[in-house]
Amino acid sequence: MFPSYIIMSVTKNPSVFTRFAKLASRAVGRPAAFTIALAALILWALSGPVFSFSDTWQLIINTGTTIVTFLMVFLIQNTQNRDAEAMQVKLDELIRSNKTAHNALLDLEDLEEEELDRIRADYERLAAQARGELKRRKPARAKREKPPKQPPDEG
Repeated sequence: MFPSYIIMSVTKNPSVFTRFAKLASRAVGRPAAFTIALAALILWALSGPVFSFSDTWQLIINTGTTIVTFLMVFLIQNTQNRDAEAMQVKLDELIRSNKTAHNALLDLEDLEEEELDRIRADYERLAAQARGELKRRKPARAKREKPPKQPPDEG
């Protein structure tokens, strides 16, 4: 069956922030959100002559876009962190379940940069060796098959 940590994480209610972040990221990632933002921008631009393109008129769009950008950075980072962690767990499970894979590769993302560079160099050497072996092999020649014998025409 499943380990208890998997069952617990599936049945546990997500935090208020997690629920909000998921809903908000889905909402702002839709074409309708882009259309609303574009419409607001167009309305703001069209209202320029009404307000004589004043400093306050410019401040409204600058402040609004700054606030939205500031909040979206955190929302996007949260979404990317969740996605990256989920992907990493899935990859770790694939490595763990493969009998010939090296379990030492699990949780590589937690290693220091120097350790990652050393492991990457090892795999780059393996890849170079494999490419060298492919180059040394003679390409397999397709066997020319004789066409099947046709029965004699009966005529």
